[in-house]
Amino acid sequence: MRYIITLALLLALSFVEKALAQEKPAYQLFKNNGEIVYYDQMISDLAESDMVFFGEYHFNPISHWLELEVGKSLFNIKGTKLFLGAEMFESGNQLVLDEYLQGFYAESKMIPEITQLWSNYNTDYRPLVEFAKENALRFIATNIPRRYASMISKKGFDVLEILSPEAKALIGPDLKKHFDPTVKAYAEMANNMGGHVPPNMLNMQMAQAAKDATMAHFSLKNFNKGDLLLHFQGSYHSNYDQGIIWWINKIEPGLEIKSITTVLQSEWEKLSVEDRAGIADYIIVVANTMTSTQG
Repeated sequence: MRYIITLALLLALSFVEKALAQEKPAYQLFKNNGEIVYYDQMISDLAESDMVFFGEYHFNPISHWLELEVGKSLFNIKGTKLFLGAEMFESGNQLVLDEYLQGFYAESKMIPEITQLWSNYNTDYRPLVEFAKENALRFIATNIPRRYASMISKKGFDVLEILSPEAKALIGPDLKKHFDPTVKAYAEMANNMGGHVPPNMLNMQMAQAAKDATMAHFSLKNFNKGDLLLHFQGSYHSNYDQGIIWWINKIEPGLEIKSITTVLQSEWEKLSVEDRAGIADYIIVVANTMTSTQG
């Protein structure tokens, strides 16, 4: 069986190389068994899940186009049982986001009230928010406020002891309980430093874990049986069932979770057979020369 999977992945790699070189498609969609999969097949599978984590490249237009298309397709199946969540909105912005989605005031009033709004909001995330608004879907701001992640990066978990109850309510409460610097997602942060690991490496790992744990917490807090969460985050927050997915499985195991990731063709070619099989349930392989939405 291992030989068959390996052969399938190698054949798939050969196909995508030729397809992207000759036919010039923007992307090719694969399942983690190495087989090319049709979009509708992926949607049918994702719709059976409790949560779907869509790993994007933050300035890749294919990621953003497919995020919206996947949202529309899942809405056609799940209706208002579908809800959205995103790394790009901090938990402290939930009230403003909710009020805007309910039509309390115009977008021109919402934008100045949202803290740390990403620079590519208009091109890449606004369509998702407007889709939620038009269809009366919940949109959850899941990420830790940046100021608290920064404090943890400088002082570690000790800062949690001096924060107010109101501040702690914006951070995943399971952070200290489950944090493990040897887990792949965090161990690789140190490994990637080579021989130049900074003195505050552990704090940096804690800060990264704080983001993942908080996104996991608010994903779970807003999930009810029968719902389907479609969550958007950088691919490193969900690849290999790490990051957010690892935290969800620690906090509340047993949910049916599926993942999508984005990789460039050149990155796909460098991945080992094991990595291609384990990186996500569905892989979007994008042409190397794809344009960027970053100004």
